[in-house]
Amino acid sequence: MAPQRTVQLSLKKPTQAVCVVDVETLVDVHSDVPRGAKTFRVSASSEVKISMLYDPERVTEPSGRSHWPLDANVEVAVTVGAASKDLNDLKVTISYYGWQEDGALGHSVLYLTGVDISLDVDAGRKGKVKRSRGDKKTWRWGSEGYGAILLVNCDKDSHGSREDLYSSQLMSLEDLQDMSSMVLSCAGPDELFDSHKLVLKTSLQDSKRVRVFRARARGGTFLSGYQQVLGPHRESYEVERHPGERDIRFHVEGLAFPDVDFSGLVSLSVSLVDTASLPEVTLFTDSVAFRMAPWIMTPNTQPPLELYVCSVVDSHGANDKFLDDMAYLARKANCKLVVCPRVENRNDRWIQDEMEFGYIEAPHKSFPVVLDSPRNRGLKDFPYKKILGPDFGYVTREIQYAGASGLDSFGNLDVSPPVTVGDKEYPLGRILFGGSFPKSSGRRMARVVRDFLQAQHVQAPVELYSDWLSVGHVDEFLSFVPTSDPKGFRLLLASPTACLQLFREKKEEGYGEAAQFEGLRYKAKRSINEMLADRHLRSDSLHVQKCIDWNREKLKRELGLAESDIVDIPQLFSLKGAYAEAFFPDMVNMVVLGKYLGIPKPFGPLINGRCCLEEKVRSLLEPLGLRCIFIDDFLSYHQLLGEIHCGTNVRRKPFAFKWWNVVP
Repeated sequence: MAPQRTVQLSLKKPTQAVCVVDVETLVDVHSDVPRGAKTFRVSASSEVKISMLYDPERVTEPSGRSHWPLDANVEVAVTVGAASKDLNDLKVTISYYGWQEDGALGHSVLYLTGVDISLDVDAGRKGKVKRSRGDKKTWRWGSEGYGAILLVNCDKDSHGSREDLYSSQLMSLEDLQDMSSMVLSCAGPDELFDSHKLVLKTSLQDSKRVRVFRARARGGTFLSGYQQVLGPHRESYEVERHPGERDIRFHVEGLAFPDVDFSGLVSLSVSLVDTASLPEVTLFTDSVAFRMAPWIMTPNTQPPLELYVCSVVDSHGANDKFLDDMAYLARKANCKLVVCPRVENRNDRWIQDEMEFGYIEAPHKSFPVVLDSPRNRGLKDFPYKKILGPDFGYVTREIQYAGASGLDSFGNLDVSPPVTVGDKEYPLGRILFGGSFPKSSGRRMARVVRDFLQAQHVQAPVELYSDWLSVGHVDEFLSFVPTSDPKGFRLLLASPTACLQLFREKKEEGYGEAAQFEGLRYKAKRSINEMLADRHLRSDSLHVQKCIDWNREKLKRELGLAESDIVDIPQLFSLKGAYAEAFFPDMVNMVVLGKYLGIPKPFGPLINGRCCLEEKVRSLLEPLGLRCIFIDDFLSYHQLLGEIHCGTNVRRKPFAFKWWNVVP
């Protein structure tokens, strides 16, 4: 809204002014007054609303047609309720009187032209543009909030080589569905726009983050019928208004995700400008605010849609058996299996490390978006060349001045289910990633990625301690599984203490000679007695337990968890220098597909023909409604310092909860 205007009156000739519908305009009744005038009276056309502004402690409102005093700072404001049909078709008359009311000493006449100007968006977040006279230039979070939403147009609906957001021309009519609508109402006499113009504009910074298209008259069914009017290198646009045109529709797309240097908010405005004045005068401005939809991760508790895995060959042969096991698991979970062939992965099997699936959402549309990690190994082209496409977006953050570390891979990126911490709700969960011990100088995830995750606002990231691991990923010691009880999930933590306790129990039961790695030709067997007597293995595992316990306490604190929400999964670790590696296949590093869990087969000691580690895990998880499927990944993944979760990736169903209802 432009500052409230004041119209100067003249006794000598009528004054003409333009009034925007429902916007008050002040009328100066004091500047040109007949000699001897002490009071005044206002009369107007029935379509004009007159408001008298005064201090009630100094002035008593006259009754009937009585006059108002001129010496008491009484102001007059006029408002029109509808657009005029013709120029100057509304009239306001100010009549001046002395103390005697016999006859007027003079008259000032004001002719008004009503024009209806409004810039409107889906501020109510209902999926439709609705006319509003409320506060459209601010944006508020929460279920009672308001403000429009933009999708970053990061998919590829056309056959171009890059995401749609890089094109200054509309490349596909389907691309309009990724944009948010904006409507400019501009009703009034056509002649008015011979001396007035409408200017749509944004700031220099926002012009780099938003692009606006307009459909030319009757050109909405052809690509050539759309033109870019705002965007990079174009901050303003003089709106072409055709005779009789009352509503002009625009399509707005986002060009940038929230980040450390961008809050996610952009603003657009339209101004009515009087071009007959020198210099030109802005009579009215209406502004709207948009927020870019954040990138949102989905936790293991969300239903699986697609399971991704790579076909690879190494010195032990192809991983065909592993692929068969993944196909079986996908069928059980009723989700699609996507196999990335060797020609596309260049024998890089760690598809979890390369990318993370998420989504973006506006009231009118949602689509998945893959976040590409900066690791850039064999799979580096797969997300961009094979996943980016129609209604499937892409985003990445590259490290500019140094190479990626192991902690920049997305096995080191997870998200919790929805949690409540005290009075604070996190209905979309909290992002988790690993780093160094606080105040140490160890490895951390790259700042450019951390900043991006933090800037999304809706999943408040938590940095854990994972630098004690050789690979350094959080999926080596934690996972979340869905449950059928009221809590809805459990946090699984790798537990050396639980494993040593289990082995001690089995020894006391007389099974001390039962051996770990039984049945593996390429791995030396270790009896329970030998493992318990191995001081180095015990010492290494207890060191790891302290590292996990530090994370345990932080997770309880940051996610509002109780001990009953945590399940300890037996696991041993050994140190290679200063860093830990799983002693046998790391069962926490599993793939979760609904109630079906693809768990690395631990090859634990056989007791009565059954693996005691598998039996223990079943006893912990199956009462929660889960199904444990143990899969041999020893040669293809475990020996290369990864497991099933590292070698798979899952796209999941988005949350039903709408992110704009969050209160960050």
